Amino acid sequence: MRSTGFRRTFITLAACSLALTACGSGDEDDSASGKTRITVNCMPPKSAKVDRQFFEADIAAFEKQNPDIDVTAHDAFPCQDPKTFDAKLAGGQMEDVFYTYFTDARHVVDINQAADLTPYVKELKSYETIQQQLRDIYTVDGKIYGIPRTGYSMGLIYNRALFEKAGLDPDQPPTTWEEVRSAAKKIAELGNGTVGYADYSAQNQGGWHFTAELYSQGGDVVSADGKSATVDTPEGKAVLQTLHDMRWTDNSMGSKQLLVINDVQQMMGSGKLGMYLAAPDNIPILVKEKGAKYEDMALAPMPGGEATLIGGDGYMFNKKASPDQIRAGLKWLDSMFLTPGDGFLGDYARANKQDAPVGLPEPRLFTGAADEKDQQVKEANANVPVENYQAFLDGNQSLDMKIEPPNAQQIYSVLDGVVSAVLTKEDADIDGLLSDASGKIDDILARG
Repeated sequence: MRSTGFRRTFITLAACSLALTACGSGDEDDSASGKTRITVNCMPPKSAKVDRQFFEADIAAFEKQNPDIDVTAHDAFPCQDPKTFDAKLAGGQMEDVFYTYFTDARHVVDINQAADLTPYVKELKSYETIQQQLRDIYTVDGKIYGIPRTGYSMGLIYNRALFEKAGLDPDQPPTTWEEVRSAAKKIAELGNGTVGYADYSAQNQGGWHFTAELYSQGGDVVSADGKSATVDTPEGKAVLQTLHDMRWTDNSMGSKQLLVINDVQQMMGSGKLGMYLAAPDNIPILVKEKGAKYEDMALAPMPGGEATLIGGDGYMFNKKASPDQIRAGLKWLDSMFLTPGDGFLGDYARANKQDAPVGLPEPRLFTGAADEKDQQVKEANANVPVENYQAFLDGNQSLDMKIEPPNAQQIYSVLDGVVSAVLTKEDADIDGLLSDASGKIDDILARG
């Protein structure tokens, strides 16, 4: 999962409706102009004015540099709606170059809706500079089916001002779940509706966070071979017991539960929440939409010291795309997203001029000289308190980076019920909940 589809300035809005007309591969060439035409998605909606302006300007620049290519972009938020994604693929409505979460890669390949990029990827100038573990996500059975665009890793966002008010050292954030529990209790004791720690427990987001918390303690959701559930374990029980104890024994999670991301962001932005798990891209949302201050928002690594959940996105190609469309799409990706210091995601100088946040601790996409250039341009244009994120950057060095499980959304739906039960029922049977969830996840994995 990912909290936003755009990296910098996006303001959360209601989801846009999907276009009713087909938007997948159609005529490759315009008979009059001889151009190769491609459709792409994940263009910011008009309501996200700055991002939309950047995106359109970058497409115009690309078309000027490549007069034989015509790009038609479709906007959407979210960039991918899990409820309609498969139907759009099956109905032939998917764009030639389409946005995907990391967890989509194998599924799209398994249902035979992805073009094989292996013969063409050598034409993607940036491909060899991208982190190998990210490239591997879109490699299935030795063939390349997609190109990574961004990544994220989970951490602990906390309010420095509340830490100080509660007598905690904001420069020494919690590193274990025991310390999280202790800090949450002290913050909640400030009163006036202040909550120490909040967690999601609805709309699959509870299952997502349960997975991250399980990873942090050295556990896993499914076995290494992907065939069986591994949630009914001491690590799984420890996750739920900690949540139960913070909720019911310490009263540090507040009485309102069944929260989703927007609820928790509102709490943090209003100064009433001490901590929650999130990726760095939450920070500008908290500031620009929810009323927080950059100087108060800090980020620490995942408590537990074992691992953190990573995710992200990239682009795949419609199986009906022609060779010329694939080549054109790869050129577009290079120009838009994969050129250090330039393009929609890399032009940090442009972002800084528009007061968009630069310097958030995003995982590095590139390696070698490309990474060095990207970091140099980012550092030169940083406009956020980067020192507030140093603990996160330092702590991540010792953590395993683990991708989301297969059939993630289905599994998260099962685990949502487990987390919500623990947070809404003081006498919830943790052992029974985990046993039941394990059986349901086994069934999901058996169906593939």
